[in-house]
Amino acid sequence: MGSFGKDLRKARLSHGVALKDITAQTKISPRYLEALEQENFAQLPGGILSKGMVRAYAAAVGLNQDEWTERFLRASGASRQETGDDNGWMEFASNVGKARSQRAGVMDLRLRWIGAILLLLVGIACAFLAVRYYGLRAGWWPSLLPNHAASGHELMVRVLSRIKL
Repeated sequence: MGSFGKDLRKARLSHGVALKDITAQTKISPRYLEALEQENFAQLPGGILSKGMVRAYAAAVGLNQDEWTERFLRASGASRQETGDDNGWMEFASNVGKARSQRAGVMDLRLRWIGAILLLLVGIACAFLAVRYYGLRAGWWPSLLPNHAASGHELMVRVLSRIKL
């Protein structure tokens, strides 16, 4: 048996099908069809798309789709092992995972700081209100209002008299 690409081309020519006919029927770019026939698997999009192209090619020519898909997987797998293309994809996928986990970690850290700051502000507000309330009741917090009602003018005079310039 010959190579995958040569055999695929021979099968297409023996059935009398031109590449432009396959392109018209499958809507696959002639560049990809030529890459299949020349075994330039690095030019193909990869994964399930490449398998789909082989299946569509085989169907357009009238060949057994499963058989040609298996042959393609064997041929492309051997070429990937020689060139080491899968390492790049694996590295890319691991980098995406790391970036996502780092972003999640940064977001958790931000939320913790926001929560701590809000908790601190609530604590300060509660402490102020408690001191203000209990200080007024105990008599040691300065009050601007006397025991009897005062007019606005008298209140203003008292406020200004407490301010030391």
